[in-house]
Amino acid sequence: MDLFTNDNEEIIVHQEMITQLRNRIESILKNYRPVMNGEIYLSGEDVYKLLHISKRTLQQYRDDNILPYIQIGGKIIYKESDILTILEQNYISHKAVLP
Repeated sequence: MDLFTNDNEEIIVHQEMITQLRNRIESILKNYRPVMNGEIYLSGEDVYKLLHISKRTLQQYRDDNILPYIQIGGKIIYKESDILTILEQNYISHKAVLP
């Protein structure tokens, strides 16, 4: 019977695989957005990172009724489909700009 130690090549390979798997699981859990009734809801942080805007700009978009949102207690969330719809509605085609 062989004795396996932390210096054993097979153990090292398995430890690396476990580390990679753990990192992947942590990444998935960090970015996981559950679906409720077929809809994905995003936090304010998700939205301002997605749109590459500041927190203040996101607040201004809410205040100006540019982005629809849901407020439950002190928590504000956004429907992903609403964000995509607003982006599509405000899309300006390069061809449309040309005379």
